[in-house]
Amino acid sequence: KMRYCIIILFGLLIITSSICSADTTEAKPETVTKKSVSEIQTVAQHSDNIADISQYTLGAEDVIEIIVRRHPEFSDKYTVNKEGKIQYKFVGDISVLGFTKAGLEKQLTKVLSEYIVEPDINVTILEYKSKVFYVIGEVGRPGEHYMRGNSVTVREAVIEAGLPTMSAAMRKCRLIRPDISGKPAKIKVDIYSVLYGGDLKKNIDMRPGDVLYVPATVMAKVMRVIAPVSAPISTAASTGRAVVAPIP
Repeated sequence: KMRYCIIILFGLLIITSSICSADTTEAKPETVTKKSVSEIQTVAQHSDNIADISQYTLGAEDVIEIIVRRHPEFSDKYTVNKEGKIQYKFVGDISVLGFTKAGLEKQLTKVLSEYIVEPDINVTILEYKSKVFYVIGEVGRPGEHYMRGNSVTVREAVIEAGLPTMSAAMRKCRLIRPDISGKPAKIKVDIYSVLYGGDLKKNIDMRPGDVLYVPATVMAKVMRVIAPVSAPISTAASTGRAVVAPIP
């Protein structure tokens, strides 16, 4: 019986290999090195910094620091509440929803001009928490991630999620854009071409709430099904014992 099980297992592996030969194009090319991945990450982080300074609009849960030079009593750190406001001491509630960093500095200058002469204000965004996107499936760190701008490119999203794993079907990814009408948009994404082919035309933007799904290759799916079956057979083969199914 053990001999028959081993023969069947090898047969399944051969069939799987032939079926999944098309998936070999998903593998990372040999020219992709740690250095090239590091360069990709550096470019993505640089673009994030630009968005951080000029484009990011404040929302609920963001944390900011307001520094009023020569007036430390007006300086402090604040968390934007669910209404998009901060409780600014000596002044009261101030709406910061939708303001950029520069825009909020101008707004606070107008407000504080009633209390001090020529206020010199600097606003720093300490934590970016109001805009969320999701990367699920075959990546290093699947789950919820925060944007440092009003949008994030697919390349930046995948890098933030720890890059695709070796079992990822990178040419068959999907971007899912939720919709309150119940008809979410589904966009095909070729991560392989974006990351390792340099095709920035396919480097589309993700909005807050978007979900990027990175599926597994057919080979990876089949191996996950075979693994629980092959494990006891491998153990029996190594020990020389026959595999006997338990009687229900």
